[in-house]
Amino acid sequence: MRPVLSPALSRTARLLAALLGTSALFGSALAQTGGVLPLVSVGEKWPQAQETYTIRVAPQDAGKPLGLEVYSPTFNLADYVDGRRGEGYFGDELYRKNEPFETTFTLTGPAGTVFERRYAANREHTWESLYAGGLPAGTYTLKVTSRGDGKNAFALRTAAPFGLETSDFSVNARDTEQTPLLAARLNVPAEWVGQTVTLLNYDLDGPREAETWVVFPNGTRVALTPSEDGQAATDRFTVTPELVGEWQVFLRVLPTTRQYSNAVRYAFRLGEQAITARVGGFSPPPQLKLANQLLVEVVDPQGQPIPGASYTLVGDSVVRPTLPAGYVPVGSSIVMGTGNVVSPTEVRYQPGFNKIRFVARPAEGQLTVEAVALYGDQRMPLHGVSFEVAGRTLTTPATVALAPGDYPVTPSALPGSSVVPPPPGRVPDAGTGKVTLEYRVRTDLTLVTAPDTVNACDVTQLTATAKTEFPYRLPARLRLNLPTGWTSDYPLDVPGEFSSSLPLRLKVPVRVCRTDTAEAILDPLDLHATGQVRVRQPGGATVTRTVQSGARATLSKNADPAPQGYTVTLALTVDSTLEHVRLFDPLPVGGGTPAVRGPLNVQGPSLAGVSPRVDGDTIVLTRVIPGTYTITYTLLTDLPADRVVTVPDLSW
Repeated sequence: MRPVLSPALSRTARLLAALLGTSALFGSALAQTGGVLPLVSVGEKWPQAQETYTIRVAPQDAGKPLGLEVYSPTFNLADYVDGRRGEGYFGDELYRKNEPFETTFTLTGPAGTVFERRYAANREHTWESLYAGGLPAGTYTLKVTSRGDGKNAFALRTAAPFGLETSDFSVNARDTEQTPLLAARLNVPAEWVGQTVTLLNYDLDGPREAETWVVFPNGTRVALTPSEDGQAATDRFTVTPELVGEWQVFLRVLPTTRQYSNAVRYAFRLGEQAITARVGGFSPPPQLKLANQLLVEVVDPQGQPIPGASYTLVGDSVVRPTLPAGYVPVGSSIVMGTGNVVSPTEVRYQPGFNKIRFVARPAEGQLTVEAVALYGDQRMPLHGVSFEVAGRTLTTPATVALAPGDYPVTPSALPGSSVVPPPPGRVPDAGTGKVTLEYRVRTDLTLVTAPDTVNACDVTQLTATAKTEFPYRLPARLRLNLPTGWTSDYPLDVPGEFSSSLPLRLKVPVRVCRTDTAEAILDPLDLHATGQVRVRQPGGATVTRTVQSGARATLSKNADPAPQGYTVTLALTVDSTLEHVRLFDPLPVGGGTPAVRGPLNVQGPSLAGVSPRVDGDTIVLTRVIPGTYTITYTLLTDLPADRVVTVPDLSW
């Protein structure tokens, strides 16, 4: 490419070439390939708009120094001037006089752009650090593009165990170095046996300019077809077991060359698929010092490197840390060099040797988890309730340190209660979030009456019981409400505690004189239960009388338990007007004390002149008219209910 007359090679240029070539081919850079065969970026009229190299960072190598360095990143205006090569000629050429020329190196990765460095023209070959620090695991792409009518030759290298890989790349062959130069190392695995590998070279400018060949793992050297000016040449090889291993592609400029330098493009394919080979590598001249190097530390407050941390470069003077998730910047400082600290996440520096330190801490907050029992209107703290959060099992109350974020809390089940999983707990940085597990308690309340059927004013026992399967003790008060006609000489409430292993009971003997229902109440739940007791009725009697005139009268008698004694009801029904009606109602006998009849209460037709009076065991009604009359009174006796009712009679 661009043939020019070739004057004698200067002694200094040959010395530089020898230094570069010897170190690259036989020294530490041999592990990377390339040596003194520069890579090149062509600005115009080239089938490859940009040079692209891949850097792979394995998980076990994350954070190790990348050591990405470049030799001669700028376009050296003194490299080739007025048809003459400068000292240390590297192959920079400008095809239009006074044409601006710029080369940009851009490294991108999983998190975006790591750096972008632009280099314009100068008058020297420099050795610079592009990126010295470590990177998180992943695949990174280095792109080199040039703008202007010319070409910029450069060399790249990385620190072990990293390397530069590419499937399509350009090199710059120089007549100052006419020894075999390693262009690339291609690893051919056993899986490719039987498939076709294609090696392509472009614009070698014919067999008089240079020769190129491949050396197979068994040592066999096979010449590659030299491409003509502006043309491509392709060589295809079917992979056999003997060809499994490393293929080395070489290039040598021939003494018959008519060019100072020649840009050549290579491409490697497996079938139609691009395959990458390892390229690059160089050793700088011994007298050359690293012109610009930036060392960046990203450490925790104790000074320890933060795993997964890295940094990004903005232009040529700004550096910012790249922190892994869960870290918060604390501060930054310039350990060595010149510049100014803008913020904990940005430092501006001057070109030269700089060492910058960023300090970050793990973002951390706390999450407090408590448990309460919802018991009536009370919220009772619960201790020792297990729960899960962030893969850990803890018991309440607990405070756990966590990185900021939302964390689901899974409560355990408690017998005798229900719990709804709470919303995730939110942990703020340098703060404390809180989650409360709410257990709604289930309880049972029963009221048992034994016996549940009694004679009037006999004694039964009421037993109220509060139960739960909840394992924690619950404070409570159990009380009884007795209806009218029920009495007890014992306390009707009891305070206490109950749980799954200990019920709360209230037993009370009660005298029951009428059929009714008692109520048990459990505080503070306001839980109610009822129990009924039936009182046996004392009985009743009925008598009917008819006289010759046809008048008819019917008398019935009933007795019901009363708070004191019994209420006796006499019902008299007549169909004619009668005078001096006599109701025979004997009092029961046989008790410890004589039976006593209380005052009479008579209800009936308002026009009747009843005027009741008691004459011994007889109740006398002065005058009655057709209708029904009800006579009630209270009977005081200590006889049992089945001996209270006596048989009545009537006459007039």
